[in-house]
Amino acid sequence: MAGVYLDTSALGRVLLAEPDAAAIRSVLDQHDDWWSSELVVVELRRFAVRENLMDPAEKLLNEIDLLNIDSDVLQRASRVEPSEVRSLDAIHLDAAIHLREQGKIGSILTYDHQLQAGCRHHGLEIVAPSPAG
Repeated sequence: MAGVYLDTSALGRVLLAEPDAAAIRSVLDQHDDWWSSELVVVELRRFAVRENLMDPAEKLLNEIDLLNIDSDVLQRASRVEPSEVRSLDAIHLDAAIHLREQGKIGSILTYDHQLQAGCRHHGLEIVAPSPAG
């Protein structure tokens, strides 16, 4: 199965053992490849420091293939539509679009509403599982 793109909104829920963490893990188990932008390293580590969860954060980060952030990525992200997508989310959105074009991902796992709007705009499949009820 094609890989899945992850952002910090999903990974943070796993780290905090939120009610939907098991559903997120179930989605992750269906994919051999987990992808994100290098931006996730900064975001997840900053989050983990605040929550005192560095060890589990590092374990998650070690499982993710990272797309490098270079000047081309930043140039594309600065222009990606829709304009309402915030700056850091634009980097994630550009990375997801790029990875889909390369056939490396089939969906993006995110709970961020603005990023989801950007994904819909570009026809990216969004995965945001709810807790099993």
